[in-house]
Amino acid sequence: MTVSVVIPCYRSEKTITTVVEEIRETVAKREGWDYQIVLVNDCSPDDTFSVIRSLCESDRKIVGVDMSRNFGQETAIVAGLSYAVGDAVVVMDDDGQHPTAQMWKLIDKMQEGYDIVYAAFPHKHHSLFKRVTSSLHGIINEWIGCKPKGIILSSFWCLSPFCAKELSRYHSPFTSRGGYLMRITQKFANVEIDEHRDRLAGTSGYNLKKMLELWFSNFTNFSIVPIRAMARIGWFIAAAGFLFGLFLIIRKLVDPSVAIGYTSIMSVILFIGGIIMAMIGFIGEYVGRTYMTVSGMPQFIVRQELNAPPRER
Repeated sequence: MTVSVVIPCYRSEKTITTVVEEIRETVAKREGWDYQIVLVNDCSPDDTFSVIRSLCESDRKIVGVDMSRNFGQETAIVAGLSYAVGDAVVVMDDDGQHPTAQMWKLIDKMQEGYDIVYAAFPHKHHSLFKRVTSSLHGIINEWIGCKPKGIILSSFWCLSPFCAKELSRYHSPFTSRGGYLMRITQKFANVEIDEHRDRLAGTSGYNLKKMLELWFSNFTNFSIVPIRAMARIGWFIAAAGFLFGLFLIIRKLVDPSVAIGYTSIMSVILFIGGIIMAMIGFIGEYVGRTYMTVSGMPQFIVRQELNAPPRER
């Protein structure tokens, strides 16, 4: 049997060799298993792909993929899955924080009949910002239906060959992996893994801007929750406006000397105008994404492949 390990790589010239060696050692200790390692260089500005090239030249079981530009981690993962040929597929980071030896826990759980198994780390060696935004990411994904309730998301996870094949067929230029997986299967699980290590080098590339872009993409790719929420807000404001207008009329009839405040009217107009513009913006985002998807915008473009097996395109 073969395990395919897919690793999106960005600024990992100092770490990826160590991660690959650890994967080799881990698989060698498991009788009856072989490995395939898919390294996807997401247009890293350093010499990451040169290191990947050297690894591919020394080992034909390593697949090197060089993206034409930076498409983001989610898209790099989907691209890597299209090269995976294993009986189990594991996705992990390139920074050495994930304990490779623990991937068998994920694989064994998957073989019980689950399609997606995420590692659940009780304690992560992340910054406070990363921990908070990761928690918010899980809450938001659950709210919009892009994550099963009670499942903890992680970048260290395993998926069945069935799910890997189906996810590799996802061709939208706006990648939302979680939403697509929810359409494929309901068989999700977590496995608790105690060890979460410090990064071998460098720092996380995720900042607030990237997290907001990821959340907004999840909102508009596989969910109409924002549109429904805006519709409810619109009905609420309309009802509040009607009641407020009725109150002003009655007040004026009871006491004709009372003047209707200019400031309050302008505040209401500006508030309602802002809500309307937000609604139009959401609708425009949906329409724009639909147009760019049907117009054939590619999800990703591969500049170069090394040791690559045939894949679905």
